[in-house]
Amino acid sequence: MAGHGSSSILVVADADDRHAAAVAATVREQHGLNAIRLDPREFPSRTGSFRVDRGGTARSLSRIVGLDDVRSVWWRRTTGHTVPHAGGAEAQSESDGFLQGLLWSIPAYWVNDPGADRTASRRIVQLETAGRAGFAIPETLITNDPDEARSFVGSRPGAVVRKRGNAGGRARTRLCTDADLGDIEAIRNTPTAFQDYIAAECDLRVVWVDGVEWAVRVVPGHSEGSAPPAHLRPERLPASVGKSLTTLMGALGLSFGVLDLRIGLDGEYYFLEVDPQGRFAHLATRADLPIFRSLANLLVLGDGAVADL
Repeated sequence: MAGHGSSSILVVADADDRHAAAVAATVREQHGLNAIRLDPREFPSRTGSFRVDRGGTARSLSRIVGLDDVRSVWWRRTTGHTVPHAGGAEAQSESDGFLQGLLWSIPAYWVNDPGADRTASRRIVQLETAGRAGFAIPETLITNDPDEARSFVGSRPGAVVRKRGNAGGRARTRLCTDADLGDIEAIRNTPTAFQDYIAAECDLRVVWVDGVEWAVRVVPGHSEGSAPPAHLRPERLPASVGKSLTTLMGALGLSFGVLDLRIGLDGEYYFLEVDPQGRFAHLATRADLPIFRSLANLLVLGDGAVADL
């Protein structure tokens, strides 16, 4: 691991992100290391500098100590930062470039590498890569062509779901209706995914920590009410599915991600999506899984295994 002798872990996340707070606390409690929290929204109100000379390089952001003494970085979900409106687009571009360059140049172990994270968040990349990795994929069309969309939906033997929003942030998914087809011209400006609906035996949520898979079976609730809470229980994946996961995440360049899989009524394990910055606190709590410890171990030791399990 790069920077193994360094003494800090950097967590880049919004200040109110409970995942970031929990991982930082776990790093401190379990490993006795400093966990630096950085909220990008605080820039450019906080000053920053990068310097290079014969002695090497140095990075600084006001009120943050130890930016050059970082062994690993968790690049967590952020809402980004915005320069004052008077600065305009050029100032925003310069500010983005500076902050990203300052952070991305840190020679540390990254979870995940920002470039891989960005590429892997694209649904088209995910689907193509998952198919090559051996997963079953629901037949899918992603298009901004209304005629293509009508033809696809009309040709399918069963129900079709419509997905909006790029993967890597949890897509908005619902069954495609006649009303959708009546308003299909709207997709010209917003490319949309249309996908076969897979009748499910169950859904699986898998938190991938660099080869360690924390899988949870999502069992629909049975209490009265319109939306009973699902029951979550740990699940062991077949070796063949684990192999496909390893291949997929390796090809995407991800050491962390939260995946949605579905076991169809035909027994197949269908890949739906992976979120490189996905949420998992509810899985850790309700399924009683040490996912925070696993991620902290990866950041500190380079291995997400939890020894006492």
